[in-house]
Amino acid sequence: MKILFTGGGTAGHIFPIIAVVRELRKMGSDAEFFYAGPKDEFGEIILSQEGLKIKWILAGKIRRYLNWKSVLENLVDVLFKTPLGFIQAFFHVFTLAPDLIFSKGGYGSLGTMLAGQILQVPIILHESDVVPGLANRFMSKFTNQVFVAFPVTQTEYFSEEKMIAVGNPMRIELLNGDAEKAKDYFDLTGEKPIILVLGGSQGAQAVNDLLLAILPQLLIDFEIIHQTGSKNIEQLKAEAKVVISEELARYYHPVGFLKEVELRDTFKVCDLVISRAGSGSIFEIAASQKPSILIPLASSAQDHQLKNAYAYAQTKAAVVMEEANLTPRFFHEKIKYLFANPDEMAKMSQRAKEFSRPDSAKIIAQYIIKYSVK
Repeated sequence: MKILFTGGGTAGHIFPIIAVVRELRKMGSDAEFFYAGPKDEFGEIILSQEGLKIKWILAGKIRRYLNWKSVLENLVDVLFKTPLGFIQAFFHVFTLAPDLIFSKGGYGSLGTMLAGQILQVPIILHESDVVPGLANRFMSKFTNQVFVAFPVTQTEYFSEEKMIAVGNPMRIELLNGDAEKAKDYFDLTGEKPIILVLGGSQGAQAVNDLLLAILPQLLIDFEIIHQTGSKNIEQLKAEAKVVISEELARYYHPVGFLKEVELRDTFKVCDLVISRAGSGSIFEIAASQKPSILIPLASSAQDHQLKNAYAYAQTKAAVVMEEANLTPRFFHEKIKYLFANPDEMAKMSQRAKEFSRPDSAKIIAQYIIKYSVK
């Protein structure tokens, strides 16, 4: 059996694919695994480590912010990249002849899904966000079922009859962390509560700036592990050195990117997570049973991070703080309020556990296995 995975090319698309592949292997599947999507260095490293055979394709992206540069880029993508990408995808699907295509959506998946539809390859869709992306919206017209991460009542656009709510596939290994290893890795003092700040695989400049503005005050009461983004780490270290004293510096632990083994140990040791509101991050935080503050990316397509955040916050497992209204002082006061109310933090942890679906990848893998034996 051959299974072709496709997605938009970001970590939010890649990690769920890896989670499903791992579960299929645990179930004894002897299928060959392929990936088709836009070229991405980060994705290439991660997918290659998992043994997927990669087929890069061009992918056009529609930019929703309007200026002369974005208009020109949109024209180039629509007139050249998208058609060429479809031709590449059609060639790969035709030559590979996969038994099944599993799509995580995103602009990079459309060509592969269209090729699969034309060549009559069965397609399974999974939508991570409350607001579906354009690719999954379009391709859902040709499918009978769509797996969704959030509850059916919260997920927009798809008909309820088509949706199966399973959560967002996550690497189950993230739940097997070791707090002592995190303490050794970061040289944590253990003298203060620990806050984990996640900016995503690329970092989050607005979150980084917000943290720096109150870093000296925060470090008086808390120890901070800060994933800055690999491109931002050196600049952030330099800026932090200017604003905090040598005494406080031992409570601040910036890192460019947390690899899987580091992230799982960090989840175990931290008391609170501050993060963007991508679906992958939300479900990993929930499965780790950590209270959280979510700061949705203001420029995310169709405001999907904002809607993800508020959908999760309805469980009262998280607090949402919107970028547009967020001041350093308000941010600082909210953090202090949470730690001053340990009973509320405990309830947030319990509600996170109740929301989480750590078995999502397993459910999808079981569905694929059932399909393969038909």
